[in-house]
Amino acid sequence: MVELELHGAVAVVALDNPPVNALSVAVRQGLADALGKAASDDTVKAIVLVGQGRCFCGGADIREFGKPRKAPFLSDVINTIEACEKPVVAAIHGTAIGGGCELALGCHYRIGDTSARFGQPEIKLGLLPGAGGSQRLPRLIGIGPALEIILSGDYLGAQEGKALGFFDAIVEGDPTQEAVRFAEGLLAAGKGPRPSRHMKIEKAGAEKIFAAARAKAAKRARGLIAPERCIAVVESALTLSVDEGLALERKYFDELVVSDQSKAQRHLFFAERQARKIPGVPADTPTRPVRKAAVIGCGTMGRGIAMSLANGGIPVTVLDRDRETLDAGLSAIRDTYAGSVSRGSLSQADMNSRLARIDGTADYADIGDTDLVIEAVFEDMALKKQVFATLDEVCKPGAILATNTSTLDVDEIAAATARPGDVIGTHFFSPANVMKLMENVRGKKTAPEVIATVMKLTKDIGKVGALVGVCDGFVGNRMLYAYTRQANFLLEEGALPHEVDKAIYDFGLPMGPFAMGDLAGLDVGYAVRQHRRKTSPSNERYSPIADRIVEMGRHGQKTGAGWYRYEDGSRKAIPDPAIEKLIAGVSGELGIPRRKISSQEILERCLYPLINEGAKILTEGIAIRASDIDVIWVHGYGFPRGRGGPMFHADLIGPDRVYKAMCEFHEQHGDMLRPAPLLEDLAKSGKKFADYAS
Repeated sequence: MVELELHGAVAVVALDNPPVNALSVAVRQGLADALGKAASDDTVKAIVLVGQGRCFCGGADIREFGKPRKAPFLSDVINTIEACEKPVVAAIHGTAIGGGCELALGCHYRIGDTSARFGQPEIKLGLLPGAGGSQRLPRLIGIGPALEIILSGDYLGAQEGKALGFFDAIVEGDPTQEAVRFAEGLLAAGKGPRPSRHMKIEKAGAEKIFAAARAKAAKRARGLIAPERCIAVVESALTLSVDEGLALERKYFDELVVSDQSKAQRHLFFAERQARKIPGVPADTPTRPVRKAAVIGCGTMGRGIAMSLANGGIPVTVLDRDRETLDAGLSAIRDTYAGSVSRGSLSQADMNSRLARIDGTADYADIGDTDLVIEAVFEDMALKKQVFATLDEVCKPGAILATNTSTLDVDEIAAATARPGDVIGTHFFSPANVMKLMENVRGKKTAPEVIATVMKLTKDIGKVGALVGVCDGFVGNRMLYAYTRQANFLLEEGALPHEVDKAIYDFGLPMGPFAMGDLAGLDVGYAVRQHRRKTSPSNERYSPIADRIVEMGRHGQKTGAGWYRYEDGSRKAIPDPAIEKLIAGVSGELGIPRRKISSQEILERCLYPLINEGAKILTEGIAIRASDIDVIWVHGYGFPRGRGGPMFHADLIGPDRVYKAMCEFHEQHGDMLRPAPLLEDLAKSGKKFADYAS
């Protein structure tokens, strides 16, 4: 796993642990042995550390996290490198991330080729750099840049790294050969080791830097422990010695690695990768090329989908038969990009290249040669079937025909064509150019290569995908309905919208169901409910409150009033006595006595039915795995990452606890809250959702 070769006076130590040279215990031992041998060899005057294969080092083997630590520890290996009396050069190609970045920081010099990227992504796993990154990186490149890298978890490229001082040189050609030449140059110039621990840390402006970092973390990482720990340990570099800082870093890392938050975030790391594995669709399934695409509809969703495709490098034509709507939509796309440029999150050059990939038309004949068409018209079955019948006529053979429906039957839509094998659901979430999730829906006749193509496309355009089956609402919205339905019933029983929203917000979601409804537009949910009521049992409990609010002309933020009222275009939700009076009136009409409802009851009445619905979905085979449901709810609905998704959260608190509460709810409120058979089975067997595969 670690190789040692001599190139004259330079020893080349190479990591060889495919696919990413993860720093498992075997690799660490091999590294320690090779470094020791090179250090003790009098003919060796300098050492080069490289990675074989596609990258330098992808960091720690996270499968070892949470297990008893085994020597040699990475921190000890890095300390040995740093203390070496011979200059050590890291030659980086591909990625040097996490422990791999810390390994490079322990070296005395770093060179990279043009592909080199580095970063400390531990925060995305609910952790912090645990092998010296918090102490060495600020000394090397400064507090501000180091803190940004550690808190964002993002990677920086070769030129950015050179500008910051992470890289000493960016080279063309083979990085190993160039590193050997670089090391020979050091020897010729009489330059020896240059440990980063000896570098002076710049303290000017530090107070403002840390205050700004804490304010940003409080807003963007609400409720998460790791960001504050990252800030605190970097801050310690100002007042503690390197060894004291390393000890504090290890203390915080050990606390975080056993925390529920880190377990949840590590679960999601694997869940996102597992979601790409589809039974019946092997990894070697051929995919169809997607060189150009089209989007039908230039409303909010259509615009966002077009931007997502263009952002991923795919030319896209937006079609809308209403020329006025088309022109307004294309103008809105330009304005959205311009807003990103003004905020500094997009360069003018990138805006221009993305806009160049988007054009518009009002004629179906102009999209006949596209490889992929995504329909994004109003959520009406008759309209969608009409669109797909037209696409069937005009699109070339082999074109993938996708629908962005969020609830409707993909098989019924596919039946409007003579090629149902080419039809699939691609449920984007609004705003589609921002939200990461694509809930891809497999119809009964969807071809395997169509599934493989869309799952690949999902990754190619920077989204996170999960494949689901056909049912009303699929996975996400079907579970959402179970959740919001109980929220509405809680209003009838005594709660108020702001009380429900606060309980959900305090749990960690970005907003509660009523604030969310106002943001999305209450008229959208109204249309879905009217469609659903046509097929619902007549005796099923139904709350009329939301419908009455819409019928009052209150559609949410866009009309200045919904569940809440909004002043002068502000997004601040203000509780409205008129709505509270309406709610109390409905309770009276239904003969439901109002009572005080605790935040804990609100939380359980909303979340446990959601989990219960997830159990039903698993049993029906609509979702492949419980972890797929977690991916959908974290990336599509804002379920807190620190809780891992609804099914992981259920496993963490115990399916038996959820089952017991659902039994009580069932007894109090009837069959709509009957525990799912799978939930009962798990509770009685002591197993977890993670143990179940449909």
